[in-house]
Amino acid sequence: MDFALTTEHEQIREASYKFGQDVILNGLRERDRAGESNREFLDRMGDAGFLGVSVPEKYNGMGADYISLGIVCEELERADTSARVAMSVHNGLHSMSLMQWGTEEQKQRWLPELATGKRLGGFGLTEPSVGSDVVNMKTTARKDGDSYVLNGQKAWISLADYADAFLVVARLAETSAKAPYAAFIVDRTLPGFSSRPIHGKLGVRAGNTGEIFFDNVRVESDRMIGQEGDGLKIAFSALDHGRYTVASGAVGIIQACLDASVKYANERMVGGEPIGKKQLVQQMIASMVQGREIGRLLYYKVGWMKNTGQRHSREVSLAKWTNCAAAFDAANKAVEIHGAYGYCDEFPVERYLRNSRGAVIYEGTHEIHTLIQAEYELGYRSDKPGSHVLPTWPFE
Repeated sequence: MDFALTTEHEQIREASYKFGQDVILNGLRERDRAGESNREFLDRMGDAGFLGVSVPEKYNGMGADYISLGIVCEELERADTSARVAMSVHNGLHSMSLMQWGTEEQKQRWLPELATGKRLGGFGLTEPSVGSDVVNMKTTARKDGDSYVLNGQKAWISLADYADAFLVVARLAETSAKAPYAAFIVDRTLPGFSSRPIHGKLGVRAGNTGEIFFDNVRVESDRMIGQEGDGLKIAFSALDHGRYTVASGAVGIIQACLDASVKYANERMVGGEPIGKKQLVQQMIASMVQGREIGRLLYYKVGWMKNTGQRHSREVSLAKWTNCAAAFDAANKAVEIHGAYGYCDEFPVERYLRNSRGAVIYEGTHEIHTLIQAEYELGYRSDKPGSHVLPTWPFE
């Protein structure tokens, strides 16, 4: 078993770290204070190749492996969660779902522009009254000739005002399919589609989040991904991809907490010596190191499983659950190390605390992942090999 990263991995880490520090952090405190997102950064992420990092070269992507995707997410979230959220939604939930479930015609149609950032992808699953309980979604799709008519709304949608198209899961109004759900690619330009931003968030203030609405939105049948009845399977496989990006990004928050805390602990003097000499401060630093190293191993393993085409729902759930909890704990400790200064935005650790709290909720709550892990171990849950698998790496 080889744990060494390749030269390409190291180059991607360096490039994404530099982008995060030079581009994402530029003016971030002001944007975070104002709760303002900036569409320009998404264009620049596309120009840098990050929005197509693990898309095959034949679709204009970088063609790097899935571990590379995790590394980019880690380094971008080391700068700010808003950048990683864009990766999660565009790359993980939208593009990778299209790679896994789309026909070749659909891939040729949409992936090249997604990979270069000329087209931004979103994801619509959560609703105002439906989070973890997705089987009770209210958004419907009614077949009408060669098209489907969508009605309903989705909530807490990242890139709601920016994405050009959304992978939307809806309940089929009339169908003979055993599972009455389907997934569609819905362009925001379609008549009856609208979006509205959500303001006043605790964290990820520099990212765009909102609601999307469907008022008799007519979607042609060639925009259905998979078949009637595949909607939930597509949604859950999309969540596997999204959870991978969240798990890897959480390691970036831990590293950011270490960056800030080590610097502060070596500079802040108490009693004639840096507070880093205090054992209780060292204990908190050591705990962050522990979380970072465990977190990397967990997401590297999932990346390897993706590379080799293995089902990984159990493993990615564990990585997401463990890493997000560790990131929140690291951020809480970083605020503690900074004392009163950690309670204001003169230092970045209060932002890490706010941002890390959200990841414990989205892409499966702490409680949901607790149940998932217990059910696997008890034998109440198992994974069956699927007919649709993510393209293995190296890509053809």
